[in-house]
Amino acid sequence: MRLRILSTSDVHGNIYPTNFATKDAYNPFGYLKDIAMIKQIRQQYPDDIVVYIENGDFIEGAPMSSYAFKTQATDHFDQMFKELTQEAEADVGILGNHEFNYGIDYIKQVWQDVTYPLLSANILEDGQPLFAPYTVIEKQGVKIGIVGVTTQYIPHWEEPEHVKHLTFQSALTVAQKYVAQLRPVVDVVILAYHGGFEADLETGQPTETDTGENEGYKLLTQIPGVDAVVTGHQHRQIATIVNGIPTTQPGYRGEKIGQIILDLDENKQVVNVQAELLSVALVPPDAKMSRLTAPWKQAVDAWLDQPLTTITGDMLIHDHLQARLYGHPYLELINQVEMAATGADVASTALFNNEIRGLDPQVTIRNILNGYPYPNTLVVERVTGKDLRTALERCASFFEVDDAGQVTVAQKFVYPKEQFYDYDFYSGIDYTFDLRQPVGHRVVRLQYHGQELGDHDQVDLALNQYRGIGGGEYPMFSADKIVRKYEDDVQGLLIDYLSQHATYQAQQPANLTIKY
Repeated sequence: MRLRILSTSDVHGNIYPTNFATKDAYNPFGYLKDIAMIKQIRQQYPDDIVVYIENGDFIEGAPMSSYAFKTQATDHFDQMFKELTQEAEADVGILGNHEFNYGIDYIKQVWQDVTYPLLSANILEDGQPLFAPYTVIEKQGVKIGIVGVTTQYIPHWEEPEHVKHLTFQSALTVAQKYVAQLRPVVDVVILAYHGGFEADLETGQPTETDTGENEGYKLLTQIPGVDAVVTGHQHRQIATIVNGIPTTQPGYRGEKIGQIILDLDENKQVVNVQAELLSVALVPPDAKMSRLTAPWKQAVDAWLDQPLTTITGDMLIHDHLQARLYGHPYLELINQVEMAATGADVASTALFNNEIRGLDPQVTIRNILNGYPYPNTLVVERVTGKDLRTALERCASFFEVDDAGQVTVAQKFVYPKEQFYDYDFYSGIDYTFDLRQPVGHRVVRLQYHGQELGDHDQVDLALNQYRGIGGGEYPMFSADKIVRKYEDDVQGLLIDYLSQHATYQAQQPANLTIKY
């Protein structure tokens, strides 16, 4: 008897095979492709037991999900998320950290009356699990227990209002408890974890600071009785066996489907295991759900193509490394909008990934959402010169100089996952990084209005809420330093600002100097 455990994770609202960079853009990913492949597997192996887990970060992160949230009261496209997963015959759903970006009420609204259980064993609401901690599914006489857990680190990133009354516990501690309960009464135990790995899966050596954000390696090595572990969160592509336990992580945007195969003997004992990732690149999108969601996509395209302004000069990004090294007109625009909206002295933003193109000469909403893909809101913090210098040292550690004398991105920001979003560019100050100096001692100039900024001097800094509560290993920023908060997200601020200017002049910043 064969059990196939299929999983998607970190789809991030990418329903269609497109990144929406242009109206006709086509990319080899998307949940419509996932649905089609899951259906194919069920049809191809009718005698096998198939369990499908949607592993979180599903309802946020792309233009279609942004539009669904913005128009929830009128168009109700948010209700299609559950229709999509139900079409794929999901057996369980797990909450990801980005599910909380729109607040707990939106989570409950989107998944209201869904036909499968949502699991959140380690997220408590007023002391009780927010959703069920586990479920037991019986298929072909095999009892399958699934425990659902989520990264406990959410309060370090999320708007406090969005996680009010919620408590986040260690995935490891909670999983140990429920696996021990389930193991005697089921044949197979699966851990579904919206979190990643904190250690190298071959050596067990730590790959990051152990903050509790990722506990996947511990789940594989410190919980007796687990048969399979499904992971996500880090957007990595992983299919391997650790400690005799198969585990997968299927990338993001629906580009791959995780498949774990457990072969069971006549006593329903696991006798053989496999783990692999299935590419959906060549799979046509599901026809039925393409038809059903067509009005949603058409509405999104019409919304995205609304014109905003005309750029004079060049605001396209031609080299992402150079843009981070020396700043870029697009980053300068974001910071200027942040300062205009908040009255802050200084502002920061990130070039979140290497797919961001900057702005076309004719700017539309499409450009904005592709260039700033997250629904971040702004906060203003009153920080000291010491705080700012420490943050800049974190930014300076983003770079390293290779043996040929060329500046590259430091390995820790690339492996085991790309973390381009953890490097910020600042406006409102003049600063210099000397990459010849050791990490932690690279900020050799920090000036505000032409004067050196002392450790005890204070400035008001505009930054996104994720960074403002220390996200991305910036502990010098914290909620107790926030002096002002803003409800409008940065996407909306950019749209409003540019729509008020018939033309906008691209301006190359000159406030960051790099020595190497």
